[in-house]
Amino acid sequence: MIDHAHDLVSVRDATERLLTAAAKLDNASVAEPSRLPGWTRGHVLAHLARNADALVNVLGGRPMYASAETRDADIDRDAPRPLDVQLADVRDSAARFQEAGAVPADWSRIVQLRNGVTDSAAMVPFRRWVEVELHHVDLGIGYELEDLPEEFTEREIAFLADRFTGHPDVPPTRLTDGTRAWTTGRVAEPIGVTVTGSPADLLGWLAGRRDGSGLRTEGGRLPELPPL
Repeated sequence: MIDHAHDLVSVRDATERLLTAAAKLDNASVAEPSRLPGWTRGHVLAHLARNADALVNVLGGRPMYASAETRDADIDRDAPRPLDVQLADVRDSAARFQEAGAVPADWSRIVQLRNGVTDSAAMVPFRRWVEVELHHVDLGIGYELEDLPEEFTEREIAFLADRFTGHPDVPPTRLTDGTRAWTTGRVAEPIGVTVTGSPADLLGWLAGRRDGSGLRTEGGRLPELPPL
């Protein structure tokens, strides 16, 4: 069972780690490219702030974003801001998300996310945790996939494996770190490919942060994954 209260604490802790690390930057480095194509570090920080507000909307039963165009325009608008403004926005929007999460509510209710995606309200804190942890890595400031909390890495591998389960373009695949195992891909066929690697490499490949060169495959080549 998803423990939303536990995940809210994890989000808070992850946000503090990110803010502490980002505070060591300066205005020039915020304007430098992040690890995400076409985005500066300022874009990543702006996205994190606007995503927190968007998830407040979700918990409040409102549309996550007014539109895809508005989402992108808001990030582009906020990306060039100085470091102190960026950090204040990330911190203040994170506080608003925590406040929304503290409101008594039916956490089993279904909420609407982007692009027609729905989920239980209880999963929203975990989805925010994903945003904070992976985008901390995307900043390219010394926080790597290997530094992610073990609980987070295991849960995100399971989440992404489930996301690709049943996808017609992904062959039936077994994933393993040598201890734990997950399955993904088409479900009407027997497992044909086994992918083995460290948790960080498995997560990096599933999340589009690594090319899979650190993984080993048996029974076929490494599957190509569709965009998230």
